[in-house]
Amino acid sequence: MELSEKNGAVLFQVKAQPRSSKSRITGAYDRGVKVTLKAAPVDDAANEECCALFAKVFGFPVSRLCIVSGRSSRNKTLRVEGTSAEEVSRLLRPYVGGEAS
Repeated sequence: MELSEKNGAVLFQVKAQPRSSKSRITGAYDRGVKVTLKAAPVDDAANEECCALFAKVFGFPVSRLCIVSGRSSRNKTLRVEGTSAEEVSRLLRPYVGGEAS
């Protein structure tokens, strides 16, 4: 998994699967993280749920997360404000194994 730090924020790739039975992080995928989301990709619901899921995992307010690219795609780039790549890697490690770096 690839994490990049820019201007006090961390960016990473997310592969989203909407309309699932449960919202959760399912593991590493290519250079990022794969998630399943209960929400449908309608009216930005899946994007909002994606940000809320990571906010809960990180223990951050949802206002610190946003999707910077891929809003209408399954492949997204997520930005997390006010943290480091090391911290995000540590928080994601239980979900993606030793792949977070």
